[in-house]
Amino acid sequence: MPHELDAARLDRSRPLRDQIYDMVRHLILTGRIAPGEVLDEKHMAAQLRISRTPVREAVKKLSDENLVDVVAQSGTRASRVSRNEVEQAYLIRRALEMESAAQAAGRMNEAAADLLNDILASHARALERHRYTEAIGIDDRFHRTIAEISNLDRLWRAIEISKAQLDRCRHVMLPREGQGEATLEQHREIIRALNSRNPERARKAMGDHLQMAFSSTLKVIESGEFETK
Repeated sequence: MPHELDAARLDRSRPLRDQIYDMVRHLILTGRIAPGEVLDEKHMAAQLRISRTPVREAVKKLSDENLVDVVAQSGTRASRVSRNEVEQAYLIRRALEMESAAQAAGRMNEAAADLLNDILASHARALERHRYTEAIGIDDRFHRTIAEISNLDRLWRAIEISKAQLDRCRHVMLPREGQGEATLEQHREIIRALNSRNPERARKAMGDHLQMAFSSTLKVIESGEFETK
């Protein structure tokens, strides 16, 4: 189990289950826990110096998202990347985010535009410094902020859960030459579309962006960098 599973990072005043879920989910999405790798609940609890109950509860949440496979008498492993689940995740994300962008277009103002441009600048700096995990987090903040502008902030949680399998591929895909720059230009076009206050233009800009990202994701899968199921 990676060293990031550190007892010192736990806040005992907050639910342990949620913190362990966040830690392990991040490790799976970033590839620090590889597809097929065993998750030993007893060992995890010992590392974190806690009982097995919150670990078991966290693993159950991860299982519900198809990020781990729990097999009786065989143990728990990080799931293989499933092309079928990636395709379903894309369809869900595309539908929800296109609507989010359309709704946000009608609510755009100078403050919202400034916020999105600030996020874009932070994203560019992270890419320049080759801080790819940070860049992905900032990319997510860009999309989450659009959901918040649209007054559909609860939508982001549904998107975040559904796109987990896509995220596993993003951490392989982003360091590739030109990938980050293409994302930045697509985000600029989304901002331009939102600033036009034209819902259909915003919907299209978001749809085009997610389609291009999905095409890159399929290339990662087809390259064999993940053992799919």
